[in-house]
Amino acid sequence: MGFLKDYFTNVTDEAQAPSRQLSSFDRLTEEELEAHLGVYRYGSFCLSDAVRPSYDLEVVPSAGFRHDRYRDPESKSDVPVLMAAASRERIMDTFMELLLPLGQVVDVVLETSHRAQGGAHTDLYREHIDMPILQSVLWDFEDLLVHDGCTGIAVLNPATPQEVQLDEHKLLIVYGEVLTPYESILIDHHVDCREEMKFITEAEHVHSTTEEFIDQFEELKMRLGMDGR
Repeated sequence: MGFLKDYFTNVTDEAQAPSRQLSSFDRLTEEELEAHLGVYRYGSFCLSDAVRPSYDLEVVPSAGFRHDRYRDPESKSDVPVLMAAASRERIMDTFMELLLPLGQVVDVVLETSHRAQGGAHTDLYREHIDMPILQSVLWDFEDLLVHDGCTGIAVLNPATPQEVQLDEHKLLIVYGEVLTPYESILIDHHVDCREEMKFITEAEHVHSTTEEFIDQFEELKMRLGMDGR
């Protein structure tokens, strides 16, 4: 029951609204549920502990990236986007290398949905941090960043403008007009272009967190000099 407790204490199921329809998890026995949540390997692809797909595997987790576009609600312009999924053993190395094209001084946003209701989250902002210092701090919190389903981080250079995210689902997301350097980094880390691929966010899924991760998040926030919640 320990594993189940980790998954359903402070858990976010984004596919379920207050008046939700029947979930694929609702019909399961406790044994079936525990067995499903214990699966993290799908072929050669391994999920982190942060998230699990629906029981019926509407989307089978896999590695790859595709191109997309984000509609900026303020400027009304379309921003090119790379969306990528890397196997758990490659997530942190890939993320760290994706940060390098942003430059030597960046801004950081931490996202948290710990103890939040209805998919809400809080963003915490830190401006002007040297990249080597940021990366040193983030390596100290690798376990939190890779395995906590209620922590996300974005690093950006407003002067470019470009942004790299490692979100709560442990997807790698890059925003910006010039994406070629990031494409090369992904391919170097065995994350290949698959324009037809689907991501775990595009179907029912559950997030996981623990009290230990909540404490680690507070420490990371302090190390990055971020105030409040």
